[in-house]
Order: sequence, then C-alpha cells, then structure tokens
Amino acid sequence: MTFTDIKNTAQNVDHYLGHMTGPFRTKRVFLILLLFVLAAAPGTLGDATRTALEDAYVGVSVFVAMTLALFYGAEKLLGFNIGNVFRRAPWAQVPLASLMGAMPGCGGAVIVVAAYSSGSVSMGAVVATLTATMGDAAFLLIAKRPDVAIILLPVSFCVGIISGYIVDIFDKNKYESSGSMLTVPIINVTKPRHLAYLTYGILIIPGLFLGISGLMQIEFSGTIANLSMILSLVGIFTGMLIWSASPVKAMTNPANNPLPRMVEETSFITAWVILAFLLFEYLTAFAGLDLQALFSTVGVALPLVAILIGFIPGCGPQVLVTTFYINGLIPFSALLGNAIANDGDALFPAIALNPKVAFLATIYSAIPAFIVSYGFYFLAPNYLTH
Repeated sequence: MTFTDIKNTAQNVDHYLGHMTGPFRTKRVFLILLLFVLAAAPGTLGDATRTALEDAYVGVSVFVAMTLALFYGAEKLLGFNIGNVFRRAPWAQVPLASLMGAMPGCGGAVIVVAAYSSGSVSMGAVVATLTATMGDAAFLLIAKRPDVAIILLPVSFCVGIISGYIVDIFDKNKYESSGSMLTVPIINVTKPRHLAYLTYGILIIPGLFLGISGLMQIEFSGTIANLSMILSLVGIFTGMLIWSASPVKAMTNPANNPLPRMVEETSFITAWVILAFLLFEYLTAFAGLDLQALFSTVGVALPLVAILIGFIPGCGPQVLVTTFYINGLIPFSALLGNAIANDGDALFPAIALNPKVAFLATIYSAIPAFIVSYGFYFLAPNYLTH
C-alpha cells in the first residue's frame, strides 16, 4: 500500500465516519491508517512499532488516565476548580504546583500546565511542577526502591519550590495566557462518542494491571503476553479514533464531565507519546541506539547525559534511566539529575499550548538539575548507589 492509497483511504474513512459521529480530521485519520500499516508490517519494522505502541499504552496512557480521572473526579465530587484554587491563593501557587508535580505520574503536572494556559498560575508554578515531576518513572522507583523514592521525591519537591520562586522573581510575564483554554468548546458527547469513552475507560482497568506489573518488572509470556499486546493495540487505536475527531487542542473545557475530559486529554497526550516511543524504538532497532553502552563510557559526564535524556518529552526514556539505576548501572546523582530535568508527559500539552513557555521551562529546570546532580556526584558519589 502506497502513501497515496493510505491518503485516499483516510479521506474515504473521514467522509464515512463523519456522517455517523461528527467531523473527523483527514490528516489525523491518515496518521492512524499509517500507524496501522506500520504495526501490521512484517519483520523488525512491525515488531518495533507494536512494541512502541504497547509500551505507550501500558507504560504511559493508563497512568495518565488514572491520575487525570482522580483529579477531575475529585473536582466534580467536591465541587471545586483547581484553576480557581490557584487564583485565590497566589502565594501558595509554587508549593502547590510543586506538590502536584511530585505526585507519581504526570496528571498533576499536566493540570498545572493547563492552569498556566488559562492565566491561573505564574511561570514559576510551571517550572516548579516540571522540576518536581518524575513522571511515570516514579511508580517504578516506588515499587522497586522505596528507600530511594522517599529521598528523591522530597528532594525534587523542594528543588521545585526553590526554582519556582526564583523564576517568579525574574520572570516579567507572570500571568501570560495563551488563550488556548478559552477557545476549547464543550465537547458534543454523541452516543457514538459516549460509547467510545466508555470503551476506553473500561480498557484502562486491565491496562493498569499490566502497567503496574510492568513497573514491578513482572514479565508475562504466552497467552497473557499476547492478550497484553491485543489490549494495548485496541486501547491505542480506540484512543486515536477519539483523537481523530477531537476538538481538543491540548486541554479540555472544565465544563465537561470527568470521563470525556480524562479520555480526550489522555488521547491527545498519547498521540504525542506514540511519536516519541516510535522514534526511540526505531533509533534502537535501526540506528543501534544503546543508552546502557553510552552511560558506561561517559565518565564524569554521566549526570549531564542523564539530564539531556530528561529533555526528551515523555516518560519512556526516563523509565529506562530509572531501570538502569535500579540495576546498579548508574549512580544516584545521575538518577536525580534526570528526575529534576525531565518534564514527563506534561511537556506535550505545554508544547501544543505555548512552545515558547515549554522551551523556557525545560531550560529553567535544567539549571537546578545540573547543580543538584553534580553536587551529589562530587560531594556524595556513593550516596544510595549500589
């Protein structure tokens, strides 16, 4: 099948589905069909694509969905809006944002980024949450090395607070709103979309079991491994189908109910995550990328390499760095540098809403990551190291 065939098929699918569920976006349908072709391809290409899709779903999507569901469910149940909470307590924005970032997963940081886009928080709050977050790698560290997590997460939390307050001192555009949140319409939840939301929500439950098992490094084989792959592919393509007709630009309108908000935002983030995971898998499969070999040869530059890997959007590479630490391949200083520098999946909506802010926040978080990681590297080289 040629690219022209895929494009023509996408236009036909777009036209057909549009009559049933509303306006689809041809380019997004084209990308979904291309993804399907890559996943169905024989040999290394298909294997790498399917591996990337499974890792994106059970390693990222299910945890993003869980944390967003908890936040939005709490908002609905308790009758509050996190953006209003930030606006009413400007003095507490930075520590609150850092706390939300320090929570395992990326949901808290994603919500702070959304609050910035609507003018509810300062740039310092964004830097605080992105500095404090360890993303989904925190789940792995808590599961395998809770003694390290109980040290690293509070350190990241405190560094986030300090960094956020410093940025607010020097940043002159504290409440710059991109306006993107204000233009997000309320989602028209038709019966087909509601069915898609329910399907996606139900798939998240077994996906969480597989995701938690993966973080605990429990490997499945045989039938369970095949079921895991099938579940991941169904979950991915269900989410991508929702995304292909979504009006959401990055974040949902707070007036929507928790289920549509969770599914729409998770699908949006997953679309970016898939690109990051595919790039990583393809570099590994076809270009011979070997992070373990890289870490073993860089010497004093080890914390710097870990920080640079932290610049990569998403949680996949960061989970790998944490795995290297758990297996004794890198010191605590490198893990800490990566944890502070990485922005997890929260960087994706930040890029979509305001690329300039995403770039500046990443650079700002790199400075404390460099200082703290090399402080541990030189002053306490063997601290919490195997």
